[in-house]
Amino acid sequence: MQWEVVIGLETHTQLSTASKIFSGTSTAFGAAPNTQASPVDLALPGVLPVLNRGAVERAIQFGLAIGATIAPRSIFARKNYFYPDLPKGYQISQYELPVVQGGSISIQVEGKKGETYEKTVQLTRAHLEEDAGKSLHEDFAGMTGIDLNRAGTPLLEIVTEPDMRSSAEAVAYAKALHALVMWLGICDGNMQEGSFRCDANVSVRPYGSPKLGTRREIKNLNSFRFLQQAIDYEVQWQIAEIEDGREIQQATVLFDPDTGETRAMRTKEDAHDYRYFPDPDLLPLEIDTAWIERVRSELPELPVAMQARLVSQYGLSAYDASVLTASKALANYFEAVVGEAGVANAKPAANWLMGDVSSLLNREGIALEAAPVKPAQLAKLLVRIADGTVSNNTAKKDVFPAMWAGEEGGDADAIIAAKGLKQMSDSGELEKIIDDVLAANAKSVEEFRAGKEKAFNALVGQAMKATKGGRYQQNRWPYDETSALRTRDCSAPGRVGFLLVSLLCRRKEE
Repeated sequence: MQWEVVIGLETHTQLSTASKIFSGTSTAFGAAPNTQASPVDLALPGVLPVLNRGAVERAIQFGLAIGATIAPRSIFARKNYFYPDLPKGYQISQYELPVVQGGSISIQVEGKKGETYEKTVQLTRAHLEEDAGKSLHEDFAGMTGIDLNRAGTPLLEIVTEPDMRSSAEAVAYAKALHALVMWLGICDGNMQEGSFRCDANVSVRPYGSPKLGTRREIKNLNSFRFLQQAIDYEVQWQIAEIEDGREIQQATVLFDPDTGETRAMRTKEDAHDYRYFPDPDLLPLEIDTAWIERVRSELPELPVAMQARLVSQYGLSAYDASVLTASKALANYFEAVVGEAGVANAKPAANWLMGDVSSLLNREGIALEAAPVKPAQLAKLLVRIADGTVSNNTAKKDVFPAMWAGEEGGDADAIIAAKGLKQMSDSGELEKIIDDVLAANAKSVEEFRAGKEKAFNALVGQAMKATKGGRYQQNRWPYDETSALRTRDCSAPGRVGFLLVSLLCRRKEE
């Protein structure tokens, strides 16, 4: 039997406010345990929550970016359950009337055969809520510690429809969502610190069946790799269970990265198990049109709009534009380089960023913001390639690595001068140097005329040495290389070799 996979994601996105959603307590990461938990976060008697306006504005930003409806009136509810890291005994969230309703995100997915296709994932909702604390098991022998610093941290929980049909689609969606919230600046996207966590609802059904299978929810996946591994394992496990005649029980499961397996944590609750009811301490959230329009006016240029502009303004391909807008930092770096180097260098700038720059960033494990070569420095190097001061190959092999290492202050001109990398642009100068080489090596010239190929190689070596590697400006080359290449004597590397061949052949005729 053929099986169809059905996946929906719930993503807990920590909003980038300086304080918590219902109190003025700091949300800074890394504080000593239980030093950032106020009486409001703990719901001590007599305290009242006050909604953080910045959290609401970030939710509005997200809703506008995905084309969703911003609810003019939404309600906060109490989600009741008991867990040691939830001292209130309930979580303040939104249920029946969330602040963001609907919307969609388009994703690019790589298929099994390497082809890429576009898919649109529909969103159900995005609602505001507070985070719980954290249970610590590793550092306490036979006991569990509770750190309540995260209690009350503002979250935007983003829920999709069950639209994804593979782990590849789920990962592509998660990456697109991650890039979007970072682009908007509403979340720092730090998955290691828990700022962006995914829950995957996974089920399988016979291919073509309209009825959904029983889902299991994989909780707290904090890397794209774990998300893919967990879904792939869960899918195979569910198929094996059904084919062996067992029923899937709705459950919440955890993924163990060490074993690559999921394991059941508890029976999955339904909404009625949480006994949602409106929070009596919080008034309904009302958002008027003027507020929405003010937030809209402050939105940055969105990735899709920027992609279209990069294509039309700089003549880039759609693929290049999509790569360069994968992060706001990369897009800003590219435009800063082009702003310094000129529009004519847009394509070379894109190639360098997607190639050499990205390669070094990945190898050293650093973010673009921390790159030692800044946009103005890279722009100067591109200009020097364009005006023939250095070849593209020399720039890649010699100049850029030196810039990255901080030699000569990372200045391209200073490195080119210090290393003697400037190409010759005077053909007469180059011809004179090679004439001198031929005059100084008369014996090798005679041996070459006698048919000894090794003598020619020796002459090439001397010429390369005299010209400091044969660097010569390509667009001012005065000789007919095609004719030279037809002769048996044209095995020499580079343009110096061609000129040497031309001079030898000419002298042979003289």
